[in-house]
Amino acid sequence: MKLKQLEGIISQLVQFQNPKIELEQYSTGAHIASRMLYMADSSYDDISGKVVVDLGCGCGTLGVAASLLSADHVIGMDIDADALDLARENSLELEASIDLIQGNVASFRIEGVQVDTVVMNPPFGTRQKGADMMFLSSACQIANSTVYSLHKSSTREHVKRVALNNFGAKTADVLCQLRYNLSALYKFHKKQEVDIMVDLWRFTLQKAI
Repeated sequence: MKLKQLEGIISQLVQFQNPKIELEQYSTGAHIASRMLYMADSSYDDISGKVVVDLGCGCGTLGVAASLLSADHVIGMDIDADALDLARENSLELEASIDLIQGNVASFRIEGVQVDTVVMNPPFGTRQKGADMMFLSSACQIANSTVYSLHKSSTREHVKRVALNNFGAKTADVLCQLRYNLSALYKFHKKQEVDIMVDLWRFTLQKAI
């Protein structure tokens, strides 16, 4: 599947209509999601034929993209039942095969399944300090091979240091910097939209497969 084709398909997905601020719910746009998953697949062979977990899956955008790119098994996890309903609607609409699980990222583990790759767009940690790193910690425990994640570019040095020193990452590389177009979703947003620079990270893990 070509990049533009993937972006066009996932741009049809239903996104949050009433996002929950306490969970920092923001949709992952088709432009970013398609490039994230396409690069993971075409450049690193981390999606097709692999077991992929979409951690904090929200509307299911990353998980659907992984399924469209021929992942062997996709699991989407989110704490929010309403988000999982949207993810289920989206996966059914595009005939994407995703197992959806409700759970808390801090304690979420998968038994009996060897997870190759975790993909995620975690909270940036602006409402709940440290939420971004809590997601990354959990992802590094769940995945056996690689983690792909989006983090604010302003946190780059901190993310790299903690991933390598505390979370067992063997490598931590910024693959590219992307412009995250954040539309006004909450009452405290004073602008119609704002651009946030984010890093697309690839972490490899020190685990025996």
